[in-house]
Amino acid sequence: MAPPILKLDDIALTFGGEPLLNGASFQVEAGDRLCLVGRNGSGKSTLLKIAAGLSEAQSGEIFRHPSVTIRYLEQAPDFGAFETVRSYAEAGLGPGDDAYRVQYLLDQLGLTGDEDPHLLSGGEARRAALAQVMAPEPDILLLDEPTNHLDLPVIEWLEGELQRMKSAIVLISHDRRFLENISRSTLWLDRGVIRRMDKRFSAFESWRDKLLEEEALEQHKLGRAIVREEHWLRYGVTARRKRNVRRLGELHAMRERHRTHRGPTGTVEVTVSDVRDSGKLVIEAKSINMSFGDRTIVKDFSIRVHKGDRIGLVGRNGAGKTTLLNLLTGVMEPDSGSLRLGANLEMVTLDQKRDDLDPNETLEHFLTDGRGGTLAVNGQQRHVTGYMKDFLFQPEQARTPVRELSGGERARLILARNLARPANLIVLDEPTNDLDMETLDLLQELIAGFAGTVILVSHDRDFLDRTVTSIIAPADPQTPNGQWLHFAGGYSDMLAQRKETTTQGGRSKPKSTGQSARSDTRNTESPGRKLSYKQKFALESLPEKISETESAIVALEEKMAAPDFFATDPDGFSSAAKTLSDLRSSLERMEEEWLELEMLRESLEGKN
Repeated sequence: MAPPILKLDDIALTFGGEPLLNGASFQVEAGDRLCLVGRNGSGKSTLLKIAAGLSEAQSGEIFRHPSVTIRYLEQAPDFGAFETVRSYAEAGLGPGDDAYRVQYLLDQLGLTGDEDPHLLSGGEARRAALAQVMAPEPDILLLDEPTNHLDLPVIEWLEGELQRMKSAIVLISHDRRFLENISRSTLWLDRGVIRRMDKRFSAFESWRDKLLEEEALEQHKLGRAIVREEHWLRYGVTARRKRNVRRLGELHAMRERHRTHRGPTGTVEVTVSDVRDSGKLVIEAKSINMSFGDRTIVKDFSIRVHKGDRIGLVGRNGAGKTTLLNLLTGVMEPDSGSLRLGANLEMVTLDQKRDDLDPNETLEHFLTDGRGGTLAVNGQQRHVTGYMKDFLFQPEQARTPVRELSGGERARLILARNLARPANLIVLDEPTNDLDMETLDLLQELIAGFAGTVILVSHDRDFLDRTVTSIIAPADPQTPNGQWLHFAGGYSDMLAQRKETTTQGGRSKPKSTGQSARSDTRNTESPGRKLSYKQKFALESLPEKISETESAIVALEEKMAAPDFFATDPDGFSSAAKTLSDLRSSLERMEEEWLELEMLRESLEGKN
């Protein structure tokens, strides 16, 4: 085995309360490709800063090979007094490094180098920072959320560039697809310590779950052992108890071990407040157009969005995704064409603009809009500290100012406030930034189980594949010209359809933009195609939901059959009748969806 070029051993760091790092150790060898994963606030960024020499640990040993160069990409780059992006990027070069590589990277990242770094957007700042750390081709490249604020073409270019580089890489990212494509080994930072798996990130979740199951079993065994020893202590022979001081000491040690065990962090309880159903037609756009000066953003675009659709908008930065989103949701009016919004729409927008947060506002004030210690969730008043726990905030954080939160905690805070508001249409603009994977999993489940409609903008390919039923993308992904196309399925399905269109000389066309956003599973079959993650999840979970709904219908029918129900409670009877009608409609929809998916599964298995 080659000697390590970077080694951190028994690193400890505490900021009061529970230790952030408690004996964390890992090493980097030449050419390693490590992804560092863990919950928000687990100390991943802090650990990378310690590895880069930008922060100090309270204890532990750090070895950096004297001849090794290290570059660290931080989440918020400091542009200091640099006047141009080029001068900032060149500051990362060392003696003997090729200055031409700076210009090559800036060109590839869509920058000229003459920009004022202090006037850059979030995406441009991230690209400038990437150029600085990648230009010298260091021995070790430490990357903290490199894909944040980047569009899909740049993310895919970055993957290829990193795979070609000889640098050892330690990577933090929430982008599953990016981690799977770059990593060769996985470091899991959990409760202050690191565990290593010498496999790509794709194997991480099953490995993590197995370790947590084993840990829970060990704690259960320890608890049972304590019970047995306590029984001996109470009922054993007195003389023997006095003699066996060692056994009594072991019992005290077991109790202490059991008491001080730090279990895994809980999961976010994500729900959307109920609201009355929208109409079946949510949005209807006919030949809408939008231009800014000489630039056409949207050209002759038509679509019908139905209740229950999940639509993803993709495209490079500047293609006009936000403009199209604002047009479809009625925030902006088109230059020409018509737009009609359905009945009873209640929209909640999660735009993740954390810059709009007041850094001095407390969590309690932000969640309640300054109305005291309670807020309404699903029509019921809840104390703010109890609601905070659903999103993994501690009660003592209620009066913590926003400025003290990490990026991931701010993302969870925005989710918490917006999801308390009633909605049947959720609009998500880059929801995955800074969310840890466990929270992303729950957000995916929320979208899958949401009875309303979802429209989301995202550059996260895995998140799109897991959540949406159709994709809206520019007709020309390289040079957007205002024309948008509508594809059935997720992001991978869209790529396959684009490829098929190209290889067949344009004879196979994606779904017309005038059609419904609901994907037709019977028309998206192709040889070798498999059910998507979302389709598999629905196929497995629908039977249980159908059974639960049938039971609820039977119970409600029995309740309404009581002879005195209407006479004693006419309002309750009317409410029950409406609920029964909704349940029957829901049952019919679920049975139809399950039947379509089962037919699709049988068809695909017959072709493969």
